[in-house]
Amino acid sequence: MYHHSGSAVRPAAGSATGVLDPGTAAAKDAIVYQRCTWCGTAMYHRLLCPVCQGSELRTERSEGTGTVRHSTVVHRNTPAARNVSLIEMAEGFVVRGRVMGPPVGIHSGDRVRLSTAEDPVRGEPVFQLLDEPYRAWT
Repeated sequence: MYHHSGSAVRPAAGSATGVLDPGTAAAKDAIVYQRCTWCGTAMYHRLLCPVCQGSELRTERSEGTGTVRHSTVVHRNTPAARNVSLIEMAEGFVVRGRVMGPPVGIHSGDRVRLSTAEDPVRGEPVFQLLDEPYRAWT
């Protein structure tokens, strides 16, 4: 049975309250992610661990480097083509975002770093290429 106590507001143990709050990070241009205290799995925007279903998640700050796992060009609902990429961060979690540059020039395996820019439409993180690969034969 549910009992509402008017003045007592307490987060539950392992609650995700404040986990995704950008104010908890040391800088505004950082990605904040969760790590399970039981199995150590890193994840982004989750309430439960996808491996052990644990709810005790601690908040950590990413260093901001990663590798493009998958990238696709989207022409829908935008005036110009844009890319949507899945970035595997160095800490082990995957985040969806946009990589700056020509949409057809982003490939799997490209190394990227988090940019200070933010996607104005979707609010997703924006990345920039670390090193421009030589693609003469591709």
